[in-house]
Amino acid sequence: MRFAGDVAGTKKAVTDILQLCFEAKDWKSLNEQIVNLSKKRGQLKQAVTAMVQQAMQYIDETPDLETRIELIKTLNSVSAGKIYVEIERARLIKKLAKIKEEQGLIAEAADLMQEVAVETFGAMAKTEKIAFILEQVRLCLDRQDYVRAQILSRKISPRVFDIDSSKEKKKPKEGDNVVEEPPADIPSLLQLKRIYYELMIRYYFHNNDYLEICRCYKAIYEIPSIRENPSQWIPVLRKICWYLILAPHDPMQSSLLNSTLEDKNLSEIPKFRLLLKQLVTMEVIQWTSLWNSYKDEFENEKNMLGGSLGDKAAEDLKQRIIEHNILVVSRYYSRITLKRLAELLCLTVEEAEKHLSEMVVSKALVAKIDRPMGIVCFQVAKDSNEILNSWAVNLEKLLDLVEKSCHQIHKETMVHKAALKV
Repeated sequence: MRFAGDVAGTKKAVTDILQLCFEAKDWKSLNEQIVNLSKKRGQLKQAVTAMVQQAMQYIDETPDLETRIELIKTLNSVSAGKIYVEIERARLIKKLAKIKEEQGLIAEAADLMQEVAVETFGAMAKTEKIAFILEQVRLCLDRQDYVRAQILSRKISPRVFDIDSSKEKKKPKEGDNVVEEPPADIPSLLQLKRIYYELMIRYYFHNNDYLEICRCYKAIYEIPSIRENPSQWIPVLRKICWYLILAPHDPMQSSLLNSTLEDKNLSEIPKFRLLLKQLVTMEVIQWTSLWNSYKDEFENEKNMLGGSLGDKAAEDLKQRIIEHNILVVSRYYSRITLKRLAELLCLTVEEAEKHLSEMVVSKALVAKIDRPMGIVCFQVAKDSNEILNSWAVNLEKLLDLVEKSCHQIHKETMVHKAALKV
């Protein structure tokens, strides 16, 4: 039949052979027949595809784990290198990786998953591709391979989650690859979005990259199903507030801080609104009173969505408050003694100097310390051109004032003369 090109007959023959082996519960014979049928000379692609798809239905019916692994490995070897069964092979590897993970062999499971590059599969559904890559990322994070996790995560563009899936799908043109429907257990695009950002939070948490963690929570917060349920968005919004405060001061952090303050939902958690308001206001914050007010809230994060803020979070929070206070002082003072600066920051002179030096090195502000005199100068050093330009501007302003004064004197003189003539 296969030499005559009888596709329907060949497919029926191979599936019937497998069905007979399955009904007889002869698993060894089933594996042998799968291999033999796939190696037949001139075997049709459609027949191999039908055989692999038929055998995959028997995986969940196997009597024990050993038989199941053997069947998966047989199907995997048959489908290896055959582009027309690449989707089936990816699904088989995913099943085998899940078994390995359940056995505690996370490194083996991660290596298995990385063998498959699903982003090149044209016929695989978009959601199934994303779910597969996310599984690869999760296993890399579980084995603490953060470099490979980052590389794999870059295969997914965050913009893919913003595409409106409710729009009607275009009918494929003639010659285009027909995209298969994803299996029923594959999550929806919005569910995958949440999984993706939760995995990215795990990755950024390893690096203590608070601003990126905040942006991930912000993306989760924008999911419609989260926004509709206060029991879900309140913990997420709390996390956004905390990580905004923990993030170092820069333009992105400042922009996110102001946009979060404009959120109407923030009125539901007034303590956090007040906390963000303090950071926006250019006033010195007393660390001891702030910590006493928010210590309980800080500790409560352990029992909420996403878990604790990390071991270093309390130290980093104090660091951010000190940095905020130094920026406030630099706004109001051009020169200040180190002793007075230390008093305003509630620190010793040595600690104040240390934090100020770190901020200067990180280019968060410009300052010079005269250590023998104990004076900090926040003025930016000007070059000769800037000095000349400022002098010229000041001179121009002075001449304008002189001219206006002369005009006013002349006007008053003319009015006084006119009054005398009358």
